[in-house]
Amino acid sequence: MGFLAVLIAYLIGGIPFGYVLVRLTTGKDVRASGSGNIGATNVLRTTGRAVAVATLALDILKGYAAVWLAAYLTNESVEVMSAAALAVMAGHAFPVFLGFKGGKAVASFIGAFLYLTPLPLFAVLFVFVVVVAATRYISAGSILAAATFPFGVWIILHPPISVFLAALIAGAFIVWRHRENIVRLHAGTESVFVWRRN
Repeated sequence: MGFLAVLIAYLIGGIPFGYVLVRLTTGKDVRASGSGNIGATNVLRTTGRAVAVATLALDILKGYAAVWLAAYLTNESVEVMSAAALAVMAGHAFPVFLGFKGGKAVASFIGAFLYLTPLPLFAVLFVFVVVVAATRYISAGSILAAATFPFGVWIILHPPISVFLAALIAGAFIVWRHRENIVRLHAGTESVFVWRRN
């Protein structure tokens, strides 16, 4: 049952809400515009606020749902829930439905760890908000929040090793997925956050 829960988590993560919503509302492929990403930030940049908010909410929801379902199927096995958190992120980043080319998995990360480790997640979301407010770079906020997340999990929870390892891998994965953003931040060419009105 544990393997099934993890597989389902990956498939849930692979549902490309950004791609689907942009296609339904504009008829366009979001991957052909902006950064080419299917996540909420690129949806905001290329399509508009309403679709971006819907994308963000649904991507967070799928992360939460994947870990919740793993808990339900395995009588709250911490090991399986931890694996499901990573699986849903992998599904978002490498979705089987889009040729394994997806997003950076930040929103699915939020949803998964909102279920698994809510207090540390809220702590790093505060870091995210402060960094974005100060710099106007979504990527900088995501990178710093992800990098500090494993430490927050350890300090606040002293969790089982499977949870800590999941937090460590997830944080490192988010940073790795932002490697091109890191290059642009260093070069001063990264796009700043703009809250579109439409």
